[in-house]
Amino acid sequence: MCGIVAYIGPKDATAFLLEGLQRLEYRGYDSAGVAVAAKGGLKVCKVKGRVADLAAAVPARFKGTTGIGHTRWATHGVPSDANAHPHTDVSERIAVVHNGIIENADQLRALLAADGVVFTSETDTEVLAHLVAAHSGEGVELEDAVRAALGQVVGTYGIAVLDAQQPDRIVVARNGSPIVLGLGEKEMFVASDVAALVRYTRQVVHLEDGELATVRADGFRTFTEDARTVTRQPSTVDWEVASYDTAGYQHYLLKEIHEQPGAVERTLSGRLDERFATAHLGGLNLDARELREIRRVKILGCGSAYYAGEMGAQLIEELARIPAHSEPASEFRYRNPVIEADTLYVAVSQSGETYDTLAAVQEIKRKGGRVLGVVNTVGSAIARECDGGIYLHAGPEISVASTKAFTSTVIAFALLALHFGRIHDLSPADGRRIVAGLKALPDHIREILKQEEQIAELAAEYADNAGMMFIGRTRGYPVAREGAQKLKEISYVHAEAYPASELKHGPLALISPELPTVALVPDDELLDKNLTTLGEIKARSGRILAIAHRTPEAKLIDHCLLVPKSEPELDPLLLNIPLQLLAYYAAVALGRDVDKPRNLAKSVTVE
Repeated sequence: MCGIVAYIGPKDATAFLLEGLQRLEYRGYDSAGVAVAAKGGLKVCKVKGRVADLAAAVPARFKGTTGIGHTRWATHGVPSDANAHPHTDVSERIAVVHNGIIENADQLRALLAADGVVFTSETDTEVLAHLVAAHSGEGVELEDAVRAALGQVVGTYGIAVLDAQQPDRIVVARNGSPIVLGLGEKEMFVASDVAALVRYTRQVVHLEDGELATVRADGFRTFTEDARTVTRQPSTVDWEVASYDTAGYQHYLLKEIHEQPGAVERTLSGRLDERFATAHLGGLNLDARELREIRRVKILGCGSAYYAGEMGAQLIEELARIPAHSEPASEFRYRNPVIEADTLYVAVSQSGETYDTLAAVQEIKRKGGRVLGVVNTVGSAIARECDGGIYLHAGPEISVASTKAFTSTVIAFALLALHFGRIHDLSPADGRRIVAGLKALPDHIREILKQEEQIAELAAEYADNAGMMFIGRTRGYPVAREGAQKLKEISYVHAEAYPASELKHGPLALISPELPTVALVPDDELLDKNLTTLGEIKARSGRILAIAHRTPEAKLIDHCLLVPKSEPELDPLLLNIPLQLLAYYAAVALGRDVDKPRNLAKSVTVE
């Protein structure tokens, strides 16, 4: 949640701060602000609204070579000018930008108020500014004041701190919320996401939890909260600047939907072994003997990552015949889970920074469990915490709603299931069948995307309804859940997903002409049962949009979208593609802000 940028060097900081915030706006967009150190003081400009509103509000003479900026997703206090970051102390010497949540903010606020501090916002972040100021006596180094302040804090944070009296440095810190340093030529950059940095540098350093850094124009020093120096070596970012542009598409979301054939090819690249009908996954750090000792698989993710995990669990059970289950990472650690030595845990996160998932990983590791990560971002916190894993290589995903990362995640699980299966009892013939099916997926997706105009017309017709029902059986149910998720998060149309077999056990009461149903009807062993369900809906005057391999009888449906037939285990992935376009064009028809849906942000780094 939220976006942080900072700059120190010979150039004017404001231009970088504004451009960096624009690139990070998908992480939060209810307010934005910047602060620069100039002539022994601070210049601060912040507004409720988008980064474009901030750019319009910044004065012409807003100059300084050291600065910090922030774009916000609200956790404390409504969106307003006062609640926007950066926050300053009473004297406006110290400025702070912050991602995360200070859990003991109320107690700290009361202590500071008792000392005469007057607060001007409702945020937890303002507490940090006053704490740093309280420790910033004569001759005190900024890093020491920040360390002392953080020693009083309970919670998660990624912060950047600026001191008008020490403009030769910016101090940053991380605990549960990402901070990345960018190395330039006699200049340094800071951001909460490499998206803000790739135009300026490819050399980056990721801070670990509990670490701080003093950033100067000529370099940086990293250390812990107890002042122990730590060494961090830079890594190279391999994503191109063009990956962060819309490339002529109306929205990032539409671009990313169309990028899926290439994303699937990258996820598969170098990982299919046709000779032995299996998958190469060297990053698992598990040999065949260790894999054979695994008795069950538990997959953890949030939102779309959770639904991708449900599809992954079915793939693992079908191909490897190992019990597998997916559950929300956000709930996992709170039920005091039993961590078993023969269970493989898999953490799923596009960003690799999702706090709920990271906390679940840390809980498993603390109890001695083995965890793999399925992530898109190299060097992310979850990737570093896990024992091994699979990088998606889907490329940057900017739109808040996940599409290509979701698809690549399911591909990663198909590879994992194939790898498991061939070590267990999956026959070479079935292995070859799955390998061939995986290789054909990019062209199948391209074929579905050619139906875009038809899907757009149907989406406009169905968007006027107050709600929609999504149904599927077994392999189709996670697809229904993800389809409902996409529709509600970007179009704000209420959507529910149910197993098709469960309709008659209650939800059938909702069926009416005003509540259309999106039905997943693959040509598989449950086709006849799915057709029976369609009949039950039509008997109650329900409207049906079928996503199918072949068109059902006209009396059973109102509309149908056809997808190519793959292998039964891989069909769910293709059934999902039309649902992405359906949600997108419904949102467009309703005039929604597709890439930045209300109340949401891309990377959820708070609990």
